Amino acid sequence: MSHIILDRVSKSYGDVRVLEDISLDIGDGEFLVLVGPSGCGKSTLLRMVAGLEDITAGRVAIDGKVVNAVPAKQRGLAMVFQSYALYPHMKVADNMSFSLRLSGRPRAEIDERVREAAEILGLEDLLDRLPRELSGGQRQRVAMGRAIVRNPTAFLFDEPLSNLDAKLRVKMRGEIKKLHARLGKTMIYVTHDQTEAMTLADRIVVLSDGRIAQLGTPLEVYQNPVDTFVAGFIGSPEVNLIDATAQGPEATTVSLADGTTMPIGEPLDVAAGKPVTYGIRPQHLELAEDGAPAEILLVEPTGEDQHLIIRLGGQDLSMALHKHAIFSPGETIRVRPEAARALLFDPDSGRRIA
Repeated sequence: MSHIILDRVSKSYGDVRVLEDISLDIGDGEFLVLVGPSGCGKSTLLRMVAGLEDITAGRVAIDGKVVNAVPAKQRGLAMVFQSYALYPHMKVADNMSFSLRLSGRPRAEIDERVREAAEILGLEDLLDRLPRELSGGQRQRVAMGRAIVRNPTAFLFDEPLSNLDAKLRVKMRGEIKKLHARLGKTMIYVTHDQTEAMTLADRIVVLSDGRIAQLGTPLEVYQNPVDTFVAGFIGSPEVNLIDATAQGPEATTVSLADGTTMPIGEPLDVAAGKPVTYGIRPQHLELAEDGAPAEILLVEPTGEDQHLIIRLGGQDLSMALHKHAIFSPGETIRVRPEAARALLFDPDSGRRIA
């Protein structure tokens, strides 16, 4: 296992600042996921840990040793890329053992490591095949096997499932989670897919514009987002963010532009009349006879759930229902938010209001 520390790490390309003052303490055996939109710097950060990108400022330490100037091949890490990068003319066993053969390892040791990795990943029957004879999921497992045979102290994954179809991605997520449980190795995983982040991570790092927006467990980040960016990025369907007005420090509701009131869990220490942003996730809107009237604009059945787009208080909201009742566009329903689940934000800074 490996203990990895990033101490105020920054990265610039000329005058362009890509990463700013990133500090992380990644524990032995932890599964840490870096998540964020394209261009936020997550892959660059991973490559800096791997030694594939120079560090502009700050330090990276692995097991107590600063590795800023240590070449990638000497850091004891293994990286799995979005591209499988398999040698097309080599069979699976040769692809997996290539780095060991380059380093001059004994043949018996190479065969044993390949056999163990193949057993872990269910590749025993595929060792004599060429990459073109494999499915996408099998190729990705071979790429993971190539990393496993090196017996690294930590694994780095750079969007490894992006080239797979939706069904196979779900299956491979499970394979990676089982791999982590079996090996107990430190893993750092980059993705733009918040579902992957939520299902795989011990802790999530949400990156925005080269900075850490929030760090926490999946449940902490989902239930207690620090700002509107995190609230909007984590969770599917996306959170509803509604313009509202505070009704004073003793009130347990906020009001919308048309006078509709929305409940909040506890009174806000905010003056009456101050603008606020009211956040409520689609799963936390429920049908209720005493709720506010809302017009259905769109119905999207997804099998177990139904997603509705509704107009409430003059604003379009998303609503997720675990009901099989028939809904139709143009229909009026009554909707009530779960007060304890409401999120309040400052509309200027976007920061959460406690």
